[in-house]
Amino acid sequence: MMVRLGLSLAISAALFCQTAEAQTISVTVLNQAGAQTVLQAAKESAQRRNAPSAIAVVDFAGDLLAFQRMDNVRSASADLAIEKARTAARLQRPTAETEDSINQGRTAFVTADIMALRGGVPVLVNGEIVGAVGVAGSNKDADTEIAETAAAALSASSAAPPSN
Repeated sequence: MMVRLGLSLAISAALFCQTAEAQTISVTVLNQAGAQTVLQAAKESAQRRNAPSAIAVVDFAGDLLAFQRMDNVRSASADLAIEKARTAARLQRPTAETEDSINQGRTAFVTADIMALRGGVPVLVNGEIVGAVGVAGSNKDADTEIAETAAAALSASSAAPPSN
């Protein structure tokens, strides 16, 4: 009887372990080195354009990984940059698309507690969104161009290896 009970428990435990294994996925995450690569690319792009900016880099969940507020940038730009990056990561699309949706009548976005201003762009590695960059400080066109340049700067080697 005890042998049967022990065997039943062992089989049940093995089944639960297999089920848990089957319910996990591997994802690529943006690490600090990758975030710094994106931040540096944004800073250099802003300097070339003579457009001082606040720059935020977030992970895929929208949590802040890196930030810099360049000299001569309004203090409010810091919050704007962070929220642009967070929105781009969480919605998995550039904030320009969200702004366009609102301008075309999708006004429900206004109540969604998101940043609907241009300048937030997802960061992709091998076609997978790993985070986003947000830029604020100059004007909507410069913010968008700087963010797009920064998002494109990350290579696959800058991301951390897959983790479960």
